[in-house]
Amino acid sequence: MPLLAKRLDLIQPSPSIGAMNRAKALAAAGEDICNMAAGEPDFPTPPHIVEATAQAMRDGATRYTATDGTAALKSAIAAKFERENHLKVATSNISVASGAKQIIYNAFTSTIDEGDEVIVPAPYWVSYPDIVKLNGGVPVFVTASAAQCFKMTPQQLAEALTPRTKWLVLNSPNNPSGAIYSEDELRGFAHVLRDHPQVHVMTDDIYEHLIYDGLTHSTFAHTNPDFLNRTLTINGVSKTYAMTGFRIGYACGPLELIKAMEKLQSQSTSNPAAVSQAAAVAALNGPLSFFAEWRDAYRMRRDRLVELLHGNAGLECPTPDGAFYVYVSCASQIGKITPGGKLINNDSDFVMYLLDEFKVATVQGAAYGVSPAFRISFATSMDVIEEACHRIIQACEALR
Repeated sequence: MPLLAKRLDLIQPSPSIGAMNRAKALAAAGEDICNMAAGEPDFPTPPHIVEATAQAMRDGATRYTATDGTAALKSAIAAKFERENHLKVATSNISVASGAKQIIYNAFTSTIDEGDEVIVPAPYWVSYPDIVKLNGGVPVFVTASAAQCFKMTPQQLAEALTPRTKWLVLNSPNNPSGAIYSEDELRGFAHVLRDHPQVHVMTDDIYEHLIYDGLTHSTFAHTNPDFLNRTLTINGVSKTYAMTGFRIGYACGPLELIKAMEKLQSQSTSNPAAVSQAAAVAALNGPLSFFAEWRDAYRMRRDRLVELLHGNAGLECPTPDGAFYVYVSCASQIGKITPGGKLINNDSDFVMYLLDEFKVATVQGAAYGVSPAFRISFATSMDVIEEACHRIIQACEALR
């Protein structure tokens, strides 16, 4: 009898975490690595949040809490949803977990039966399809190319729907492309889904404040109020507040689903860390004024990265509207030979070539469902961006 369950064969380790870990290991071994794989802010957690964390420990917030979040944190989340997203929800409709990824896992595990379908627009965040598959579901990919600004259309959605469709996943701003759905586009999806009442909508809004050039974020349930009880609106403190290590994600949704997720969490991780919950209360109830400076810095980095790469050495680098990634086409590099005589068959070969030969860590487009491409994070210093782009151009020019 084998030790490992067969269902593990359905999934792969997270490619983005794997790329980040490889880069860290090489750096620890003394290699001069430009780590462009990490999907986390490089800014320090704001001081008022750090102090609130320390104070919570001094005050004894080191015990178990309610399974899916303290009353104080749920109240702060409800206030945030009303203040920033114009969603008025009761605290009983809120779930808190150890990161937004656990919220997604809990939701899919609580709802997906064997053969249920989940529509996942591509490019997509790497974990959506694997969590679906682990639960016996079928991810249905809808490819949105660079020519359509990496955004699925209502017509594409309509063509992908079947009687087995249970969820539609929307991630705006998108990881890895930075694409943002407008209110009109969200209304277009709702128009299609009104004829399919069995379909629920999962909206991953984790990058909601990382938006540039005067654009704005709209969440699906606000734009389409009649879908409030068919929508799970997911967020967290990681990206906005530079709190990736605190591991706090949250969501609001229909009561039946929230209670099911609580039951599941009671038999898996139980409550998120008490001190992290206290820190999240301070974050959500505190000022956001610091973020304007961060956003300006991200925008300048984005613009410089696109300036350095787009149209150079055959690379195509569309300017993202949000998040802190650029999704670069490397189609012109496929089929070429490295100086060491290796053939670049695909974007996975290309990113390994960048890492092995030029010490730049990125993530292959195959991980996100649209190839040939690679994702670069600009959540790093301008000096690292300049050096990384210089090396990438060198790498491309060295291919034959």
